[in-house]
Amino acid sequence: MSGPLPVVVLVSGRGSNLRAIDARIAAGELPARILAVLSDREDAAALSWAAERGLATGAVPQRQYADRAAFDAALGNVIAGYAPALVVLAGFMRVLGSGFFDAFPGRVLNVHPALLPAFPGSHAVRDALAWGVKVTGVTVHLVDEEVDHGPIVLQEAIEIRDDDDWDSLELRVHALEHRLLPAAVRALLQGRMVVEGRAVRITGEEP
Repeated sequence: MSGPLPVVVLVSGRGSNLRAIDARIAAGELPARILAVLSDREDAAALSWAAERGLATGAVPQRQYADRAAFDAALGNVIAGYAPALVVLAGFMRVLGSGFFDAFPGRVLNVHPALLPAFPGSHAVRDALAWGVKVTGVTVHLVDEEVDHGPIVLQEAIEIRDDDDWDSLELRVHALEHRLLPAAVRALLQGRMVVEGRAVRITGEEP
């Protein structure tokens, strides 16, 4: 690895995981440079934050396309123009199809606020509380065409306390996301991630 590798980050909301990645880059802990921050929403707060940081930004609203395949193709074309080593879904709330992942095989990471395969989908924190489980957590996984389904890279549990509500639990979930997602990005960019079927191993010591 001769220098920082190019990354494109996809967001839909505030972008707290984007900020965590950017902070690790600024601290010299992550061998990456963010080429662009893209969103499916023109009003995503993360885009304003990224622009203030001097990062390239763009929006590809799904409503402008006839179907998901057309949206996937349009978004994929924008990303391909940056030729990234890695695409990170950091709170990106759109389901992407197989055509998108065919363009970036093994190079798309997502962070999910639960211990997959439990509680997939967009309401994982709420669902964990509603089910009364005692443990939830965070999963970082490689992405495929199924929702919250790809091989698990990193996963860590969080105890659900008797007095937890959505706000208190989400706060701890976010803190864990902000640690695990940059760690997975670092392992992939350093070539230390080995995928064998659904099993993922992170090898060696960090340089």
